[in-house]
Amino acid sequence: MGNDFGSVGVVGVGRMGANIARHLHDEGYSVTAVTDVNAAAAQELAAEIGAQACDSLAQVTSLADTIITVVTDDAAMYAVFAEEGDSLLQGANGKLFVNCATLTPQVHVDVEQRAAAAGAQSLEACMASSITQARDGTLYLMCGGSEDAFNRARPLLETMSISLRYIGPAGTAAQVKALVNMVMNINTAGLAEGLGLGEALGLDSALLREVFAQTGANSRVLETDGEDMEARDHECYFSAAHASKDSGIALDLADGAGLALPLAQATKAQYDKMIDMGLGELDKSGVAELTYPGRGGA
Repeated sequence: MGNDFGSVGVVGVGRMGANIARHLHDEGYSVTAVTDVNAAAAQELAAEIGAQACDSLAQVTSLADTIITVVTDDAAMYAVFAEEGDSLLQGANGKLFVNCATLTPQVHVDVEQRAAAAGAQSLEACMASSITQARDGTLYLMCGGSEDAFNRARPLLETMSISLRYIGPAGTAAQVKALVNMVMNINTAGLAEGLGLGEALGLDSALLREVFAQTGANSRVLETDGEDMEARDHECYFSAAHASKDSGIALDLADGAGLALPLAQATKAQYDKMIDMGLGELDKSGVAELTYPGRGGA
């Protein structure tokens, strides 16, 4: 049971982090510390699960044996693992950091090195899943780092996930995650164009989705986003802003490899347009607002 694993802290308790904390609490883990740049969110979650809402990163480290981070971007990750000032690295000797955000792969390499210098271990545990799966403990996790860190974290990760894959050294899981999200984003934008064109042609949307599902046009996003695109139900599970960020990470990797990815570039441009229109916090399915006839971006 989780009670045998040690105490857990969570840094970044937005949609994903908060639900990971709730699930671990439900499973018997001692979630002792939470923090977020939104102090009110941390306080609310702490009251719900009996944790301490921490005013500093160092306090999280002092109160937990394992610290899960779910931050927004590269800059936020470097900030929580700062080499000077308030940082998770203060008093980190013997601690284990499990980092779940989608970040540039090099960031995970750098964080592993900083953690090691402080006598701690770091593991990337990239999530290819939604808010609901975080709450239910059915995440798909791809892990990168040392095998020792992976094995140490494994009981916790198995509680969080339905499928767990060790990819390789630090940075490799982030590479795979970037490719997953790049392809997902392309599929989502392509589906929006297909369904939008069907709408313009006067085709029955339900029939069109049924035909897509039985042919080469099928995809996972057809299942998750198809009806939402038609109904304009864009409750956020994975935001357009995150889609843009993650496609950008993949494009940077492509630049480094000397590859041109025109579909990924076009898809990122669609999500960037959503951001420019003030729609960046809609779910990625909101890309349909750019393709369906008669909508604001079409």
